[in-house]
Amino acid sequence: MTLGVSQEQLGAALGLTFQQIQKYEKGQNRIGAGRLFKISQILSVPVQYFYDGLPAPESDVDAEEVAQRTASVQAFLASAEGHALSMAFLKIDDVPTRRRIVDLVSTIAKDTP
Repeated sequence: MTLGVSQEQLGAALGLTFQQIQKYEKGQNRIGAGRLFKISQILSVPVQYFYDGLPAPESDVDAEEVAQRTASVQAFLASAEGHALSMAFLKIDDVPTRRRIVDLVSTIAKDTP
């Protein structure tokens, strides 16, 4: 309404019903990034328009810790074990199986003293 576009007009431009637009506005349905981008184009506003007034996120990221983790991963991948494990893992085409392997290794890592 602020931009002079009705729910019906926006819905028609997106190929949706006005009820679907209402659900987006009320937060009953999530809006994917692609759809949000398309809405911003239709309304001729930047995507940031939808976030105006929200507090900026606080960053708890420690740059030194990120650098150390990145170095650890790179060192592992450069090792014979890391290379062999990575190559074998990449040959697994079944996504659920890959997910289970990641879950298994994560569980084993937590159980290690």
